[in-house]
Amino acid sequence: MKKSKKSKFGLGSIVLLGINAIIGSGIFLMPGNAYKLMGTSSLFVYLFITVLAGSMALCFAEAAGYFKSNGGAYIYVKEAFGNAAGFEVGLMKYIVQIIAWATMAAGFATALSAIWPAAAAGATKAIVISILIIGLGLINFFGVNLTKYVNNIATIGKLIPLILFIIIGIFFVQGGNFTPIVPEELSTKSFSDAAILIFYAFTGFESISTAAEDMENPKKNLPRAIIIAITIVSIFYFMIQFVSIGILGSDLSSTDVPVVDAMAKTILGSAGGMIVTAGTLISIGGINAAASFLTPRGCLALAENAMLPKFVAKKTRWGTPGVAIALSVVLALPIALSGSFTTLAAISVISRFSQYIPTCLAILVFRKRGMEGTFKVPFGALVPVLATAVSIWLLFHADPKSLVIGLGALLLGIPLYFIMKKYNQKHGYSFKQSE
Repeated sequence: MKKSKKSKFGLGSIVLLGINAIIGSGIFLMPGNAYKLMGTSSLFVYLFITVLAGSMALCFAEAAGYFKSNGGAYIYVKEAFGNAAGFEVGLMKYIVQIIAWATMAAGFATALSAIWPAAAAGATKAIVISILIIGLGLINFFGVNLTKYVNNIATIGKLIPLILFIIIGIFFVQGGNFTPIVPEELSTKSFSDAAILIFYAFTGFESISTAAEDMENPKKNLPRAIIIAITIVSIFYFMIQFVSIGILGSDLSSTDVPVVDAMAKTILGSAGGMIVTAGTLISIGGINAAASFLTPRGCLALAENAMLPKFVAKKTRWGTPGVAIALSVVLALPIALSGSFTTLAAISVISRFSQYIPTCLAILVFRKRGMEGTFKVPFGALVPVLATAVSIWLLFHADPKSLVIGLGALLLGIPLYFIMKKYNQKHGYSFKQSE
C-alpha cells in the first residue's frame, strides 16, 4: 500500500525526533558528574565534544543526502564497504537499540519512583515497564501519524522545563562560582573521562536516519534535520552546564540531581524543582517514544536488505513494519524486566563507534566514486578524518570491559552473516542495492 504524504515526518517533526532521540535523562543528571571530573573546565570539554559530535553529525548529514532508504549507518557502510561490513554495523546497531530501549524503559520506572515509590520494585515496576513498552509498540503499530504526534508532544514537553531553567537560572548565576577555571588536578585521564561521559549524552543523532522512508524528501530534509538537531542540543547542553555551575558552584559535585537542586535555588523555589522533576519524566518517556519508533526501523532495514528473513519486513495496513515492531517489543521487554540489561548496555560503547567511524570513512569513499548528494561537509577530508581520529582516541580511553564485550558482539555477527547468506541463496534472495 502506498503511503500518503501526510503519513510521513516533515522537516520540523524530523528535527524534533532527532532532539528527542538525543536528550534523555542524562541532561538532568550530567552536570554534576562532569563537574566532579573537570570543575569549571567541564565547559571546555563540552565545547570539545560539541566539535566532535558536530563533525560526526556533518558526516551523517552528508551520508543521508546520498540515500533515501531505511537503515542509516547500516546503509552507508554496506554501500561503501560491502555487505559483510554493513551486516556487522546493522546488527550491532539493532542490538544496541534494543538494549537502549530496555534500559530507558526501566529508567522511566526508576524516575517515576520519585513521586510513586512503588514503581521502583516488584510487580508494580514490571507492570509500569510492560505498559510502557507494549503501549508504545501499539501506538507505533497503528500508524506514523500517531507516533509523530506523541513524539512531537513529548519533545516539546521535555524542552519547556529546560528552557525555563536556562532563562530563569541565568539571573541567579554568580561569577565567583567559576573559579578556579582550571582545576589543580587536571590530567589527560580526567579530561578523557569527562569527554567520554559527555559524548555519550550526544549520541542518538545518528538514529533518525534509520527511518528515512517514513520521512518526506529524506535526501533533502535529513541532512538539514541532523544539523539543526545537534546544534540545538549542543546549545542546550552547554547552557545547562553553565547555569548549573553558576548557581551551585562547588556544591554541584555533591548532588545527584543538579538541575533540580539548581532550579530550587531560583525564584521558583521548590515549585521549580517539581517542574524539572516532571520534565525528567517527560524526557525519559519521550526518548522511549523515539526508541519505539526508531528501533523497529533498524530491524526493518536489515530485513529489506535480505540481512534478516523477508517476512520480518512485512507491513501492516497502516504502512508500519508490524513484524519488526512486534519483534522489537518481544526482545526489549524481557531485557527491561530482567535487570541484567545494565551489564549488557556496556556493548553500546564500542557499537556506537562501529557506526560512527565507518560512516565517517564512507564519506571519503562516496566522494571518490563521484556520487552526488544533497549536502557536502565543508573543508574537504578534514572533518571526516578528524572525527575518525578523535573517535579512536576516545575508544583508547574507554572502559576495557566495555570494549571486550563490544568486540565479542562484533564477532557474533560473523557467523550470522554467513547463515543469512546461505539462507538467501536457498530462497533465491539477494542483497538489495540501496537507493
